Amino acid sequence: MNTEQARFNMVEQQIRPWDVLDFTVLDLLYEVKREEFVPAPYRQMAFMDTEIPLLHGESMLSPKLEARLLQSLELKAHQNVLEIGTGSGYMAALMSRLAKSVTTLEIHHDLAQQAQAKLSRNGLNNVSVVIGDGAQGYGQALNWDAIILSGSVPQLPQVFLDQLAVGGVLVAVVGFAPTMSVTRVRRLGERDYHTEILFETVIPALHHVEKTSRFEF
Repeated sequence: MNTEQARFNMVEQQIRPWDVLDFTVLDLLYEVKREEFVPAPYRQMAFMDTEIPLLHGESMLSPKLEARLLQSLELKAHQNVLEIGTGSGYMAALMSRLAKSVTTLEIHHDLAQQAQAKLSRNGLNNVSVVIGDGAQGYGQALNWDAIILSGSVPQLPQVFLDQLAVGGVLVAVVGFAPTMSVTRVRRLGERDYHTEILFETVIPALHHVEKTSRFEF
């Protein structure tokens, strides 16, 4: 496989046509080597438009979805980011190049250790991988400039909104299959939030988030 040609095709044929037009994000996809975060048995799939299996039934999201979620965060160099669900570590790697620091929580010990090793190998020293359950967030109120959830939630847990700093942005996939939506919330003030529905997708659920009925009675 011609790795650089495959990377070019991924960006130009999958990602850019899916409304990922931020040049900073597009350039980053060339610089951060996705294949280095893919498990060895699936390395040939690194640039394909598909999810890639990880341990414990987890998966890397498709490249175009990773890129569009990253674009939706609109990260700035002074920001501290919280990621719930480290997975392969690739999203943390991308975010670390745009933000001041990334703290990423992973419930599975071995996935966390593997991600930390890959991040360290790539010299990404502003990422902290924490082994733990992130369903109730992490840190104090008003703590994070950006929060991203790597699994879907039926509705946005208040705990994440509370931990978002004023001026900060949260991006999550919200709803029930087959009609989930990528939702972006900006915290405008202590009790003031602005919510946008950006696009539709479907991803696996975040572990241990309270399940709610999709019907109201």
